[in-house]
Amino acid sequence: MTFPSATLLAQSALSGLFIGSLYGLLGLGVGLSWGLLHIINLAHFGFAFLAAYVCYQLASVGGMDPLLTLAIIVPAFFLLGVAVQWLLARFSVSPLNSLLATFGLTAIIEAGIQAEWTADFRKLESVYAGQKFRIGELFVPVPELITLSFALALSSGLWAAMRYTDLGRPMRALAEDAPIAAAFGINRRAHGLMLAGACGALAGVAGVCLALSFTLTPSQIYAWVGVVFAAVMLGGLGSALGPLTAGVVIGVSEAVTMAFASPSWAPMVSFTLLIALLLLRPGRS
Repeated sequence: MTFPSATLLAQSALSGLFIGSLYGLLGLGVGLSWGLLHIINLAHFGFAFLAAYVCYQLASVGGMDPLLTLAIIVPAFFLLGVAVQWLLARFSVSPLNSLLATFGLTAIIEAGIQAEWTADFRKLESVYAGQKFRIGELFVPVPELITLSFALALSSGLWAAMRYTDLGRPMRALAEDAPIAAAFGINRRAHGLMLAGACGALAGVAGVCLALSFTLTPSQIYAWVGVVFAAVMLGGLGSALGPLTAGVVIGVSEAVTMAFASPSWAPMVSFTLLIALLLLRPGRS
C-alpha cells in the first residue's frame, strides 16, 4: 500500500467534510420524517433531484442566480411536502407501506424528469462553479462551501426550533406518545403537515446544492439512498444534528479510504459503520 502525502490526506478529509455535509443535509429531512412522523419517505430523494433540475432550468434558461432560485423552490417544495403528507395521513399509511408508496412516487418523479429533461447528463454552469480559494496547500471550492454552510445553518436552526419553540416541543411529544399529546390539545394533523412541509423545503435546498456541485442524471436518485440512510441511522431518527454529524464521519472516512485505496472501497465504510452500530447497539432506533 502506498501512503499518500499529508497534503493529499488533508485535501481528502476536506473533500469528505463537504460531501458529508451533503449527506447530512439530505438525511435531515429523511430522519425527521421517519423519527417524528413515522413516515419512511423515499420520495425525499426524488424531491431533491427534482429541485436540482428546477434550479438547473431556472438558472440555465431563465438566467437566475442559482441561490435566488431558492425563493421559488423552497415554498414550492414546502407545499409539495404538505401534499404528500396529507395524502399519506388521509389513508393512514403505515411506516412500511409509506416506504413502498414513496418508492413508487420516486419512480414517478424519475420518469417525469426523464420526460422533461431526458436521461442525458446536465451540468449547471454557474458563477460559483469555478470559484475556489486557497488555505495553505488546500483548495476550498465555493459550491461545496455553500453546501456546508446550508447544512450547518439548517441543522442548528432546526435543533434550536425543536428544543425551544412552541412548534418543536409538541412535535417531540407527538413522536413520543401521540395519543397522550393529543389529549393535551396538540393538533397532530396540523403539526404533521407543518413538519412534512419543512422536510420538503429541506429537500429543495439539498437539490440546489446538488445542482451547484454535481452533474445531474435521473438515475442518480437511487445512488444516494444507501449512504444517506446509513447517515440517518447512525445519527439517530428524529435528530436534527445527528445526520450531519454522521454524514461528516462517513464522508471523511470514505474520502480518506479512497486516498489509501481505490474508490471502490469507499462504500464499504458507511455500511461497515452501520452494521457495527446495529450489532453493538441493537436497541437503538
